Order: sequence, then C-alpha cells, then structure tokens
Amino acid sequence: MAEIITLLVGSAIFITGMNMMSSGLKKATGKGLKSLLRKIQNSRLLGLLIGAAVTALIQSSAATSVMVIGFINAGIMSMFQGVSIMLGSFIGTTITGVLSALSSFDFAQYLLLLSFIGVVLMYFKNEKIKHIGEILCGLGILFFGLDTMKHAFADGSAVYTFCKELFVQVQNPVLLLIIGCLFTALVQSSSATSGIVIVMVGTNAISLSSGFYLVLGATIGTVITTLIATIGGTTNAKRAGFISLIIKAITATIGTLVVWLFEKPISDFFNHIFNNNYALEVAIFLVVYSLIAFSLMLPFIKPFVRLSEIIIREKPNKQLKEAILYIDDRMLNTPSIAMMQVKKEIVHMMELSYKNLDRGFNRIISQNGSEDKLIVDTEEKIDYINVKVTDFLIKLAGVVERNDEKKIGAYFHVINDIERIGDHAYNFYKQSHKMVEEELQFKNDVADDLNLMYKVVQEMTKLSIDIFEHKEFKELPELHVYEEQIDKLKAKLSEAHFIRILKDADESKLSSYFSTIVGELERIADHITNVGYSIKNPVGSENIL
Repeated sequence: MAEIITLLVGSAIFITGMNMMSSGLKKATGKGLKSLLRKIQNSRLLGLLIGAAVTALIQSSAATSVMVIGFINAGIMSMFQGVSIMLGSFIGTTITGVLSALSSFDFAQYLLLLSFIGVVLMYFKNEKIKHIGEILCGLGILFFGLDTMKHAFADGSAVYTFCKELFVQVQNPVLLLIIGCLFTALVQSSSATSGIVIVMVGTNAISLSSGFYLVLGATIGTVITTLIATIGGTTNAKRAGFISLIIKAITATIGTLVVWLFEKPISDFFNHIFNNNYALEVAIFLVVYSLIAFSLMLPFIKPFVRLSEIIIREKPNKQLKEAILYIDDRMLNTPSIAMMQVKKEIVHMMELSYKNLDRGFNRIISQNGSEDKLIVDTEEKIDYINVKVTDFLIKLAGVVERNDEKKIGAYFHVINDIERIGDHAYNFYKQSHKMVEEELQFKNDVADDLNLMYKVVQEMTKLSIDIFEHKEFKELPELHVYEEQIDKLKAKLSEAHFIRILKDADESKLSSYFSTIVGELERIADHITNVGYSIKNPVGSENIL
C-alpha cells in the first residue's frame, strides 16, 4: 500500500509540476503566442513550425489545440490554418518526454534544486522574474515527481513486480496501444502518460517495446481534450477536432504496425545510439515518430478537410428559416400585399440589427460574454434575412406597378445599410474578444465618453425605425441634428482621449480600440441616417433640406 501511495503521489506531483511550469510559460509568453497563432497564413510548414514552437513553450498540445479551436470558433482562423498548427502541436508536446528522460541521468538530483530557485524568484516584485520563478519551480517539482515515482518502481517492490508480471502477460501491441490511449484519455495529458511510461521503462518495470506502444497510444488519447473543446462550437470547430482524431489514429496505427514488424531492429538501433538508456530511448523515439508522422501528414490537410466536410455536414439551421416572418414567394401574385409585407420584414431586420448593436456595444464596454451566442446567432439571422429579402425584391421588381419601382430601389439601399449596422455590432463583439485576450479594459471615464456617444446613436435608431415605418417626414430634421451631433462628439472624444494619453502612457494600449469604436459609431450613425432619409431619396441622401 505504501508503494501504491508513493506512485500515486509521485504522479500527482509530476502533473502538478508540469501544470505549474506550463502556467508560468503561458503567463510569460501567452499574449505573444496568441498573437502569433492568429497571424498564420495559408502555409502548411509555417503553421507546423509555429504550432510546434508554441507547444514546446507552453508544454501542452491540448492547450494549443483548445486555443486553435477557439480561434476557429470565432472565425479568426480557417480550418486549414488550424489543422496545420495542431499538427505542429503534436510534435512540440514531445519535449516533456525529453525532460522526463533527464531523470535517468546522474545529475538529475541537482535538477530538484530548480524548485528552490524558483520559489526564491517568485518573491521578487518584477512580474517577469516571478513568471521565470514559477517555470523553474514547476520544473523542479516535475523532476521531484519523477524521482518519487522511481522509488515506487524500485527493483523488487510490489508495484514493480505487478507491472513486470502484467506486461509479461500483455504483449499484444494493439492491446498496449489501447491501454495507452485509455489512460491518457482518463488523465487528459499525453505528457503525463509519457512521463509515467518513461519512468517504468527506465526502472525496467516494462520492456522498451511495450513503452513504444504505450506512448503511441497516448498520442491518440490526448485528443479527448480537443474533442471536449469542440462541444457547443461551430461546425468547423467540430471538423477540426475530427481531423485531429483521424490523423492521430492513422499515424499511431501505422507507427504501431511499423514497430511491430521491425521491433528488434528498432530497439537495437536505439540501444546502440543511447547506450541502453531506456528512458531516453522512449523519449527520443516519441520525438522522431512525431516529427516523421505529422510532417508526412502536411500534404493531406486539404483532403482531410474535405473528408470532414462530407462526414460532418452543416446542419440546416431551423432558427434561420424561422427568422423570416412576413415574406413568401406566394405573395408575388399580389404585388400590393407583397410590398406591405416586405416593408414589415425590413423593419423586423432593422429591429434585430439595432438590438444586436446594443449587445455588441455592451460587450465591448462591460466585457461580459453572457450574450455572446445571441450576438453570433442574431448576426447570422440578419445576414440570412438580407439574402432572402434581396432575392424577394428582385422577383418583386418584375411584377410591381411603375410607381413602386422607386420604392423597391430604396429598399435595396435600406437593407444594405441595416446589414452594415449588423456587421458593426459583430465587430464590437470581435474587438471585445481581442481586448479580453490582451487583458485590456476601458476605465470608467473612457467608458462614460463612449456611452455618451452611443446614447445619441440609440436615439437615432428609435427615430429611424419610426421614420421608415410610418413615413414621418417631420422627424427628418431631428435625425439630421443627431447626425451632426455625432460628428462633433467624434472630434471632441478623440481630442479628450489624446489628452488622456499625454497624461497616462498606459492609455495608449487602448488607443486603437477607442479610435475604432468612435469611428464605427460615426459610420453607424451615417447608415442610420441613410435608412431614415430613404423615404425621400432612394439612395438615402440627406441633401433635401
């Protein structure tokens, strides 16, 4: 029992150290890494290299994959880009195995001192030094966990004897692959599995070839974290998770078959190169396997993407179909009714767009993500209605009376302005996500200034609906006054923000976001004005006073 407890505690210490080191690395490099991931273009090799580098730094392929899934969900990254990065992450995660193998060397006891050095550095006030301290402390704890596990596997111990006897019975490579896969899925870390296997091989508790099969199985099991991250995500995110699973299953199966067929030559080769240091041999085997297997998968990314699109199809969105409330092609037989109904549909689209504008603006000011799904869903509805109304107007234009043709022309301009307002709302949502990633938030005085400008926009939205729906010509001058007020506020708020930057250099970090929001609010006001003036002029020009 004491030996089992030692093994469990050693495993826990190892995982804790790995997580602590990973946490420190993320804090030290997190913002830069996220920014780097977002900038990947359509280069397979570049994606692979950056995915490997990022994962080697943060010591977690699962963390990299989850970040990538998040970018795909948000539409920041394409599937092609995401898959190439994930392939790289599968290579980068093998560095943990190499670190674990260092425990097999005589100097390993001195590596435990890293935890003491790390703790000392964590007492410094400088944040960067603190992060370095956390990294070193985690690394030292990781080695202590490995050392503790080695004691549990000491020659002659009950745990050692049990594993020895068990893996003498379990020699089937497929069964070993499954065991490695299931254990990794349970602990949700291939690095943890690899570390334990390396200790077992290093203490001769299991054979070298058994270690090969177990770590190959671990490469499949780690996909469970990626699959969990896709739950509730977009179709593309689910496809990325599926591709990750398929690639790992194919490569691990082929790897197992190769090792099975050439088990002795492969074992002899690694024994000769690394002088029977079995722990290091397993770690290097995993590095070599990952480099070869996942690099060879690069040319097949597009076929895998196409396969995922066939298997995981875009489900027809019932909500989108239900977004259309008033128009139907059957109404084209009675153009006068169709004209009334299409106007109602445009008003409905307008209300959706304006409500989403409220949500998007509140999101960037408060950074409260409770309505994120509603923002995305509503944006999809607005786009869907825009397409359907455009198609309906094209058909309607061919059957209406001559005096209604001008009105239809105006409607085309109106739905375009409404759709652009919806896009601005969605832009606020995306900008807010970027601010959260960069750990930025507007101070109260800045938020108050932006709210002041937005309140004018809100008044304009109410007025434009009333003008468009009821043809309230008398309210047009008031809309014009509001539009001029927005222009003045834009200049005033920009000047005030410039003064804030002179007084506080930290405000410059928010400068681009502030300027973007003010600029977007000014453009939104222009679109709203166009909607109101469309009752007098088909193109929404306000040069009628």
